[in-house]
Amino acid sequence: MTILLTGANGTVSREVLRELAGSQPVRALVRDVSRAPRLDGVEYVVGDLDRPTTLTPAFEGVTTLWLLTPMGPLAPSQSMNAVWAARQAGVRHIVRLSAIGAAHDAPTRNGRLHALSDAEVQDSGIPWTILRPSYFMQNLLGAKAGEHLYGLFGDAPVGMIDTRDIAAAGAAILAAPQRHEGMIYTPTGPQSITLDQAAEDIARTLGQPVTYVPQNPEQTRDSLLQAGLDTWSAEVLTEYRVAYGSGWGDFTNDHVARIVGRQPRTFAEFAHDHRAHFANA
Repeated sequence: MTILLTGANGTVSREVLRELAGSQPVRALVRDVSRAPRLDGVEYVVGDLDRPTTLTPAFEGVTTLWLLTPMGPLAPSQSMNAVWAARQAGVRHIVRLSAIGAAHDAPTRNGRLHALSDAEVQDSGIPWTILRPSYFMQNLLGAKAGEHLYGLFGDAPVGMIDTRDIAAAGAAILAAPQRHEGMIYTPTGPQSITLDQAAEDIARTLGQPVTYVPQNPEQTRDSLLQAGLDTWSAEVLTEYRVAYGSGWGDFTNDHVARIVGRQPRTFAEFAHDHRAHFANA
C-alpha cells in the first residue's frame, strides 16, 4: 500500500506527511524537491498537476491518493489531471481535501470550483472520501500586526479548525480508507468564536494587548491587494469575507472526534502553541 500526497508543500499536506511518515509507505508529489519538507520515511517525486505527462511515473504503484489542489481558477483542471492519472494507475481510493461549503451554489468562486472537482471524484469510479474543513486557524498567523488582528469574519463567529487536526483526520482516513468510503466530512474546531475572542486569546497568551480591527468587504479587498495578492485571490477572499460575515461559518460538529477519537484543539491551545510567532508579528 503506497499513499501519494499532492500539495506536499501546503499547510495541510505537510502536516499529513508528518502524521504518516514512518508508519505507512508515503510518496509526496512536488514540483521542486529542494523546497519540500524533508522527512524520514517519505519518498519525494517530481511532478506537476498542470502537466499530465509528468504524473504517470509519480502515480505508479499508488493505492491511495491524498488530493489537494491550491486555490485558483485552474484548480478543477489540476484535480482532473490527478484523477485521470489515478484511474490509469489503478488507485483504489481518493481522499480529497475540498473547501467549506463546496457546492454549485456556494457564495464563493472557490467553493463552486471545488464543487466541480468533488463531483468528478464522486463520478470517477474510484472509491472516495471528501473533507470540507472550516476556516484554518493557521490563516491567522499572518493576520496580526503589532497590537492589531485582522481577518475575514466581520463580527460573526466561525468554527475555526487547527490544520493539525485536519491532518490527523486525513491521515486516519488514508490509513484505513475503507471505513470512510463515500463519506463527506466537514471538520471544525470545538467551538465557534469571533475574531474579538481570538484576539483576546492571543492577548492572554502573550500578556499584552491585541485588538481585532474589523474591515468591511471593500477594505478587505484593498488591504489584500496592497499586501501583494493577485486580483483573483483578493476578490475570492473578499467573497469569503461577505459569506463569513453573514454567519455562514458559524457551526461546529464532532467529525474530528469521530475520525481521530479525540477532540480538536481550541483556539486558545492554538494561540499558546504559536505564541512565539504571534509575539514577533
